[in-house]
Amino acid sequence: MQANFIINIGDKAEVPIISFSATRPSLTSHRSSFFFRAAQNDSSQVKAIGAIVKTFKWRQVVPIHSDNEFGEGIIPYLIDALQEVDTDVPYQSKISASARDEQIIDELNNLMKMPTRVFVVHMAPHHASRLFTKAKEIGMMKRGYVWIITDAIANLLDLIDPSVLEAMQGVVGIKTYVPRSKGLDSFKHDWRKRFQSYYPRRKEEDIPEVDVFGLWAYDAAWALAMAVEKAGTDNLRYTSTNITASKMNSTNYLYTLGVNQNGQKLRDAFSNLKFRGLAGEFSLIDGQLQSSLFEIVNVNGNGRRNVGFWSAESGLRRKVEESERSAKGLRSIIWPGERIVTPKGWEIPTNGKKLRIGVPVKHGFREFVSVIRDPKTNATIDVGGYCIDVFKAVIETLPYKVDYEFVPANPNFSYNELTYQVFLGKFDAVVGDITIRANRSSYLDYTLPFTESGVAMVVPMKNSKKTNAWVFLKPLTRDLWFVTAFFFVFVAFVIWILEHRVNEQFRGSPLDQLCTSLWYSFSTMVFAHREVTLNNLTRVVVVVWLFVVLIITQSYTASLASLLTVQDLKPTVTDINQLLKNGDNIGYQDGSFVYEILKSLKFHDSQLKSYESPKEMHQLFTRGSINGGISAALDEIPYIKLFLAMYCSQYTTTEPTYKADGFGFGFPIGSPLVPHISRRILEVTESERMKKIEEKWFKTLKECTASKVAELSSTRLSINSFWALFLITGVASLCSVAFYVGKFLYDERTRWQNVQSPIGERLYKLVGEFMKRDQRAHPLRRRISINGVPFNPQAIVASDDDHPRRD
Repeated sequence: MQANFIINIGDKAEVPIISFSATRPSLTSHRSSFFFRAAQNDSSQVKAIGAIVKTFKWRQVVPIHSDNEFGEGIIPYLIDALQEVDTDVPYQSKISASARDEQIIDELNNLMKMPTRVFVVHMAPHHASRLFTKAKEIGMMKRGYVWIITDAIANLLDLIDPSVLEAMQGVVGIKTYVPRSKGLDSFKHDWRKRFQSYYPRRKEEDIPEVDVFGLWAYDAAWALAMAVEKAGTDNLRYTSTNITASKMNSTNYLYTLGVNQNGQKLRDAFSNLKFRGLAGEFSLIDGQLQSSLFEIVNVNGNGRRNVGFWSAESGLRRKVEESERSAKGLRSIIWPGERIVTPKGWEIPTNGKKLRIGVPVKHGFREFVSVIRDPKTNATIDVGGYCIDVFKAVIETLPYKVDYEFVPANPNFSYNELTYQVFLGKFDAVVGDITIRANRSSYLDYTLPFTESGVAMVVPMKNSKKTNAWVFLKPLTRDLWFVTAFFFVFVAFVIWILEHRVNEQFRGSPLDQLCTSLWYSFSTMVFAHREVTLNNLTRVVVVVWLFVVLIITQSYTASLASLLTVQDLKPTVTDINQLLKNGDNIGYQDGSFVYEILKSLKFHDSQLKSYESPKEMHQLFTRGSINGGISAALDEIPYIKLFLAMYCSQYTTTEPTYKADGFGFGFPIGSPLVPHISRRILEVTESERMKKIEEKWFKTLKECTASKVAELSSTRLSINSFWALFLITGVASLCSVAFYVGKFLYDERTRWQNVQSPIGERLYKLVGEFMKRDQRAHPLRRRISINGVPFNPQAIVASDDDHPRRD
């Protein structure tokens, strides 16, 4: 109020007004060109406070300030700076400068009941002394608390009584940095001599240091003297104003002031001054001294210790010299309670109060949340379920104790109404199958989700199997049929090559040889081949081929049995728009946000049927839309999994799938518990503890899902499953043929090496010889019987027509 009044006088009389102690930010709103502030604006330090809060990752800060114009001036700028580093201000503590000790204690007790433990104090030093003394008395200067003081207090720490400093141990302060210089050292020496000359009885150690306000006053006086010399204003005269009698009689005596003749020249000269003063560089921009560097101090012992510096250009650093090697951040701080470990900035108030955790009361899907009540007294006996067990596991992993109690909500509350109770303060949190939704996040802070996300549609399954006379062809794909037939012919050809020269059963007319070879090959499919193979190479090929045939026939039998017995189930509905077009009914869980999704899809209320349990959902499906039931249901994936587990193979999910963020725990906006619990949720979900919880509540789900997959997994056999077997057969056959032909050419080398015959004639003779019976084969390989009477093949003499007769 004094500054405002003086600024108005200076503006009216065109006299420069120079202040070295008015730091209130709102003074900049005065658009007077004659007002100069040779001191730092209080708002210039809020960025430094925000940097400290960001460095230590505190999420909430409570300002404590004087309940006057000075105390409130910095608050809007402080809140903006804290919001820039994602820190909330849940409460502002205002304490009157004339408040009694009892009133200060009452306000501090209110702060103790809150979880926030980071406080920023902005008030006059004598007022702050009373605050910290009372905070020490009631236990707010112990471990876990964080106190940050502005330069209004930190700049005058040397003037504070030692007993008060004892109560301020661990406080962090923002102090105006005054660079050391020869001029400053000389001034301090002269100051001590002058002070001692005035007060000779004072001890040297009792001589007070000149604070920054004194240095600003000294620099302002020098600046004024330099401006007067520069402007050449030896005589500061005033021009009288013509005033009427009515104004003369007015109580507004400002009308009697004159206008300074040289005021504008003096103002311009003062505005352009730049020099190095005792407090640092003296330079006024827009009539205000600029601040570039702050010192971060820590109250320790009987004084303060430097822990770092802050500037807008380089942020927090440990040394004042700015260089690439300058260490960022702050030196170690001794916090209240003589702790080096950084406080987490919040804690659950230790006043015996437990967190009231609201839980929904469900009539179905009790695997997620179950509230058991005494039927006589209606008192809650137990609260359990998958969501409750996850919450308990998360709380147990926190490094501190959190006392809580589960409070069942009103059974008639929807989930939106339940979450809104946290905003109203009825609950301190909500735990259960609470889906993370955007509309709820406006009055609730969610943790990370701990379940799968999404909303899907459930529909019944129908048997779409259509059997016909050609169903026996379905077990094998067309490619596999062709490849198998080719190999039957291929094996027949290989057997003929290896057997027709030594085995009478594979001889005869060309047609007889063809039919016998094909008969032998195809009869292996049912293992009905009766012809005796005499060539050892043939036996190798047949053994390999019989193994391949065994695998193929067994696989074919299994696949055909599956096709004829297993149901071919398909969903009855594949598009939600089909339901809307046909006017069919669709179900949703009572109280779920899915109702809002269905309404947004233009479903009429008459088409919407609610259910509370999987059994009721199944009953609605059984009746169908015609009888007042449903043709499909839209629900969240965790509920759908549980429903499918109970009614395995009768239902399935289909499109569309809507996005949702899964289940999460809800807390009031800005709750410091949220980031801590979110981190612990990640730890629990990745641990064995989560697997045990899931097995406890959803064991049937896993078993049914596995059986359903085994039951419905019937696919046609393709060549990809047997190409290795065909490759082995081909390699064995080709190797046997190559060896046999090579041996034949070696035995008949005299025929094809006869250079005197033409090539065509030699080839003709070789082919002719290859088609004949091999007379050199072992007798056992040519043993045959005529009319059941065995005879020695060596006694057979071949005639020209190649028919056997007795010698």
